[in-house]
Amino acid sequence: MELHKLRPPKGAKKARKRKGIGPGTGLGKTAGRGHGGQNSRSGGGVRPGFEGGQTPLQGRVPKRGFNNKRYTKNWTIINLKDLNIFAAETVVTPELLLEKKIIKKIGDGVKVLGNGELSVKLDVKAHGFTKSAAAKIEEQGGTTEVI
Repeated sequence: MELHKLRPPKGAKKARKRKGIGPGTGLGKTAGRGHGGQNSRSGGGVRPGFEGGQTPLQGRVPKRGFNNKRYTKNWTIINLKDLNIFAAETVVTPELLLEKKIIKKIGDGVKVLGNGELSVKLDVKAHGFTKSAAAKIEEQGGTTEVI
């Protein structure tokens, strides 16, 4: 056997279907689409999941879980590392954060998370604190106040 004599085995390479090339091909005239109906038309067919007007499977299966939207709070989140821009002894309030454009809106309240390190002593007033955020603020000598 030599490299220049290698060929695919007989029957491995199948000719593509040439549709609509005359009746002798078996795929002439209707090109394998049948004699009418939605799928024989140009652009025909239905969207994925469509079951002919019957409620599709994704609509029939029971929905799981519970989402109590009535009582959810849309917190505006801020991380400790974002508070390092303030000078020491500053009283940080949600209004001041809004004024300095650190947050875009107050929403249902501002919550301070403990991500990052705080390097200045601050008095922070917010609607909520995580335990780690409160600990890091007090570690620097600052205070936290829930408003």
